[in-house]
Amino acid sequence: MLSTVSSHPRWLSQMISTPASPFLDGFVAELMKAGYRTRTIQMFVPGAGHFSLWLRYRKQSLTEHDAGALQRFKQHFASCRCAGFWRRSRHHGSSRHYCRGAELFLRYLQDIGAIAPSVPPAPQPPPLLSDFCLWMQQHRGVKAETLKVYGRVILDVLRSLGDDPSQYDATHLRTFVLDRAPQYGRSKAKGVTAALRAFVRYLVAQNRCPAGLDAAIPTIAGWKLASLPRYLPAADVERVLAFCDPTTAIGARDRAILLLLCRLGLRAGDVTHLHWCDIDWQQATIEVVGKAQRAVRLPLPQEVGDALLLHLANAPSAVLSDRIFLSSVPPLGRPFGPTGVPSLARRAILRAGVQAPTRGAHVLRHSAATSLLADGASLQSIGVLLRHRSLDTTTTYAKVDFKVLSTLARSWPEVSP
Repeated sequence: MLSTVSSHPRWLSQMISTPASPFLDGFVAELMKAGYRTRTIQMFVPGAGHFSLWLRYRKQSLTEHDAGALQRFKQHFASCRCAGFWRRSRHHGSSRHYCRGAELFLRYLQDIGAIAPSVPPAPQPPPLLSDFCLWMQQHRGVKAETLKVYGRVILDVLRSLGDDPSQYDATHLRTFVLDRAPQYGRSKAKGVTAALRAFVRYLVAQNRCPAGLDAAIPTIAGWKLASLPRYLPAADVERVLAFCDPTTAIGARDRAILLLLCRLGLRAGDVTHLHWCDIDWQQATIEVVGKAQRAVRLPLPQEVGDALLLHLANAPSAVLSDRIFLSSVPPLGRPFGPTGVPSLARRAILRAGVQAPTRGAHVLRHSAATSLLADGASLQSIGVLLRHRSLDTTTTYAKVDFKVLSTLARSWPEVSP
């Protein structure tokens, strides 16, 4: 199996001479199955060999090394003198790939049972933060992604104000917000106050701090509906879609994702968590679980349904998952992370050469709303599609309905129409 990766005699003899040699054929087969390219495997395999050789120099075996060996191996490159490896170890790129190769090799040995799995103890969050997250999930239906953002703010609160909520007062809370708000933009500063306000309200509900303390948290200046929605014209949206090649597996996947964003106005997180079982092909509907775990069934347009079927037909048959969209970055079969869909939308806009007011998935959501409004859809129907809780949120799109606004605008008195 090693010879399928490289036929260079010196490379092969070097790999065979390392203590990792009995496991390398299986390791290469596993990397190929995971979707790694040949060139990448050629850099990962020496990492496995180098790690095994380094262990032998330290009089340790592959099957009996301690849990901190990998971390010490990463620090080894500054003074590496391993036979056959030390010259290449001086390069940053080689050391990075060696470390990644060693990490994957250890994971492979654990999977086949050659070594016992070493699970490092995960850092435990403070009990107060854990209780807050559990309460928010059970009583408010908040998603894990939102709680992760809140958690960073609350950890900062606990470090700054202490872990005894009974000692919190209005002065400390206001000082915390006012110290951090200048460090961020308006949107992120509002996120800090939202996380802090949710945390204090939880403490009040648990009788762990004085009632009404949440009212002491200052608000960040910013007027609701004061800004215009940032969107792409319909022609630019079609241009972004046209740059996806539906004849390839990645192109078909990307086009299906972009159509869900710009036709149904889904959020990036909605697309990430879609499952095949959410689609009712007979009724042509798709169930979307949005904010606060609210499930809504939306109509599935013919164009979007065809794109999903094409994506299913082009998806790798070896990857079995109920998730509709999976990452194409090896190892294959992993669902998208929180930044996967926004990054995909950003790359698609850049690839199409479109001048966008902002690059990401949300600009396509705004584009879907403005396109529907231009086609004559009512604000109520747009609000239902976008799953807005209040019609006031949807009325921001009325600012870009120039046809209707032109009928309301009056000519300047001193100028002829």
